[in-house]
Amino acid sequence: MSARQAVNRRRFMSGMSTALGAIALRPATGLRALEIGPVPVPQQGRRSEQEYDAQAKLANNENPWGPSESVMEAMNHAFKYANRYGYPDGDIVAEIAAHHGVERGNILLGAGSGEILEMVGATFLAPGRQVVGVEPSYTQVYSHASGLDADAITLPLLPDYRQDIAAIIDATRRNYRSVGFVYLCNPNNPTGRIVTAAEVRQLLDGIPEDVPVLIDEAYHHYVEDPAYATSVPYVLEGRPVIIARTFSKIHGMAGMRLGYAIAMPALIGRMRPHGTGSVNALVKWGGVAALRDTGSQARVRSATLELRREATTALTGMGYDVIPSDANFFMVNVRRPVQPVIEEFRKRGVLVGRPFPPMLEHLRVSVGTAEEMSRFAAAFREILPVATASLRRSPGR
Repeated sequence: MSARQAVNRRRFMSGMSTALGAIALRPATGLRALEIGPVPVPQQGRRSEQEYDAQAKLANNENPWGPSESVMEAMNHAFKYANRYGYPDGDIVAEIAAHHGVERGNILLGAGSGEILEMVGATFLAPGRQVVGVEPSYTQVYSHASGLDADAITLPLLPDYRQDIAAIIDATRRNYRSVGFVYLCNPNNPTGRIVTAAEVRQLLDGIPEDVPVLIDEAYHHYVEDPAYATSVPYVLEGRPVIIARTFSKIHGMAGMRLGYAIAMPALIGRMRPHGTGSVNALVKWGGVAALRDTGSQARVRSATLELRREATTALTGMGYDVIPSDANFFMVNVRRPVQPVIEEFRKRGVLVGRPFPPMLEHLRVSVGTAEEMSRFAAAFREILPVATASLRRSPGR
């Protein structure tokens, strides 16, 4: 490995601009202006329902508008099976398979894509085995398989915050006999940067052909960069690629917990015994409706990208560097330790992302509703001064 590659051995468990438009999403009418009221300040400790509902929730990369009407209708329909085992489930697995042009045997359900990541860890890691990935990324993948004394080889990002594919290839080759799998979050969380289709092929062609590669496509729907492509076709090529997808983002079902893996049947068969089988009747029917409701997906995508553009443009206009994002969140360099800044937002009823070492001066902000983004803008103006050109930093590390 090069000198820049940090091998991190760990236990594998473990408004900004007054022009910011107020945009709200409605299933039938699209976008419209919205007024905002006073901002309640949450109390410390356990939050009541009222306190939780009053906060601007920009911390967890959710779809702030929630499930579409068709999804709600499907889930309400499924309540009649709440007291049954072996109920009809809308044939969710067949629906997902048809959506991707694969077979039923290529699909494995999980209670959110988090369970898929956990199953991958439980399947391909054991004491002394290693996962290769970058940091920061979705670091929970390095802690899902609690109880396994496995290691993580975590590599730094490039100066422009992209994933260093050459370094991942090098680390995998050097540690081939002990590598359980390689992990790519694409687009990456927390930076929002993509791994291009050409880079994915470079990785797959550059590492030993029997090393599994887990590609987390949770934010696939928000990508605008034409250099990006889903990696599902590699499954059809017979490559040891495992694609993780979730209904928690564009489909607005984070609280319902539904995700799935797409992989060769042989890999699915190895992973299946490590699943809990805990996906419930309501979310299965909701998932079928969500995949079919392409109109709702388009509205959520359009509103998210518009709000993201407005927020990042305004922040840049104030003198703050923002990492280009292809996800439903973005990172802004606040040029000071981020933890106190997070606390200041919380005091104002705005929840933003946690620190992501080693990027401890970057704040991750999920895209919320227009009202939530206006509250973020107002809080940002109160907490952080307008930056002068002389204080701005380059996007390098």
